[in-house]
Amino acid sequence: MKTWVQILFAAFLCVGCAAGDDVSGFEPQTETPAETPASPNPDTELSGTYNYLALGDSYTIGESVCETCNYPMQLKTAFKNETQADLSVKIIARTGWRTESLIQAIKGENPAQNQDLVTLLIGVNNQYQGGSLETYKIQFKELLETAVKLAKGDRDRVVVLSIPDYAFTPFGQSTTNPEEITAEINAFNEAAENIATSSDVSFLNITDITRKGIEDPELVALDALHPSEKAYAKFVERLLPIALEILKTN
Repeated sequence: MKTWVQILFAAFLCVGCAAGDDVSGFEPQTETPAETPASPNPDTELSGTYNYLALGDSYTIGESVCETCNYPMQLKTAFKNETQADLSVKIIARTGWRTESLIQAIKGENPAQNQDLVTLLIGVNNQYQGGSLETYKIQFKELLETAVKLAKGDRDRVVVLSIPDYAFTPFGQSTTNPEEITAEINAFNEAAENIATSSDVSFLNITDITRKGIEDPELVALDALHPSEKAYAKFVERLLPIALEILKTN
């Protein structure tokens, strides 16, 4: 059963595209940023500017939200409000990317290996496009090792974020089997967590936030598929303390 939402989803994830890119020419509505209040007691232990590299796909670039509404940019704002320091944010991510797409993009951009913080969130397109879990494991491990190299070779500077569950969106609910989506997302997340843990890299679960998307529609963006600014803010609530600790101790 095809619905307008499924057609929209295909446009975002570009199923079957060789490079995994989204369909050009589509201009979805985006949310406008909300103001973030400054912390009344900023942490003065951190100062200067730190390099932050965010690696991923549509969940990192922030499909259908404003440019400053994705979680890397919200982390930048929250970090500055909590400290007297700043994050210099670089994002390597695009809607539709699978693990192999991100591998090639990193090679193409060749970012400096001087990152103070690196986050990695990738895998939903592997799952949606019917990719092999075993292939994902191999490529995710390669990406994780690349992330460590970019983080000055320091595993403590890398954080893996879990894959959101789009079954709990209007699009996901319109599919024939939302429960199967959740089961597959669980399998991919388990693989990512096991690889991260065995590599001594932090793993942050944010999937449960996105699984409240039906009971709280404000967690879903205007495209009825991706996380909203509000959802990304909740990601940052969990990520910020980890980032602060990493940058204080390294």
